[in-house]
Parts: sequence; C-alpha cells; structure tokens
Amino acid sequence: MRLKGKVHKYGANVDTDVIIPARYLNISDLDELTKHCMEDIDGEFVSRVRLGDFIVATTNFGCGSSREQAPLVIKHSGIACVIASSFARIFFRNAINIGLPVLESTEAAEATEAEDELEVDLVTGEINNKTKAKNFYAKPFPKLMLEITAKGGLIEYAEERLKARGT
Repeated sequence: MRLKGKVHKYGANVDTDVIIPARYLNISDLDELTKHCMEDIDGEFVSRVRLGDFIVATTNFGCGSSREQAPLVIKHSGIACVIASSFARIFFRNAINIGLPVLESTEAAEATEAEDELEVDLVTGEINNKTKAKNFYAKPFPKLMLEITAKGGLIEYAEERLKARGT
C-alpha cells in the first residue's frame, strides 16, 4: 500500500485537545467536527490539507485524553498517514481501530519539513522524502494491521471476516 502527499509538520506533545478541542465534542456530524481539526495549533490546517497528505510530528503525538475523535477527524480531513518519532499508545491503537495508518520514525520526523513531498510504503515501512531525495524507514505494519487499515478500520474488517465465515 503506497501513499503520496505533502507534509503538515508539528512538534512534540501534540495532544488530543489540540487535534480536536473539547469545546467541539458536542458536534455529532463528522463533516462539521472535522472543520475544527488542528485549529488550536494550526488555524489554516483545514484549508490547506488535501486528500493523501501526511502529518509529521516529533515525540508523543496524540497524548492527552483517549478521545477517539482525534484520529477520526485527522483521517476524515484527508490525512493518509501520521508519521512521528513516538505516539501516545492509546492514540496509536485508536488510529489503527479507525483505519488511520501511523508510523514511527525518528529520522523521518526530524528531517522532514512542512510542504515536503512524501511517498510511503506501508508494507515495507519505507518513507521516501521526494523533496529532499532521502529515504527513511519505519517498522512496517504487520499483516493484520495492513488488513484492518485497508478495510477502513477494525469494525469494517470484523464485519467482512464474519460475512466470510457465514455468521
């Protein structure tokens, strides 16, 4: 699974309240909720993001509360993958559960800048920074995580598996 897009770059400790501020969590419409993605850290994010883009950050991305809306609005905004030096574990798991690929690569996170063009292979973990002509590597997704992501999330994956079994 290969992904291509531009980078939106952030630093350390981007918490879930910055990704989707709590004051908007009473909005149930996902399109409306997504309009507020990243607004407290990057007021122009929603107007700049394009389908297939990447978020690249340094350490502890997605820390804070365990709100599932954080990876959900990132994915719904058009982000194809989040790359960071490290993730808060619950954000990492929530991202996989809703089908948002997340890769850990300190080298890519440190060497990549906003607007760089990336090409990412989730199967091999290769991160190719086309702008800088540099390659980086993240631990590739295990087969099960690739399947969950390809189906759009854990629920879709489980539904398909149950149908295949005839249950």
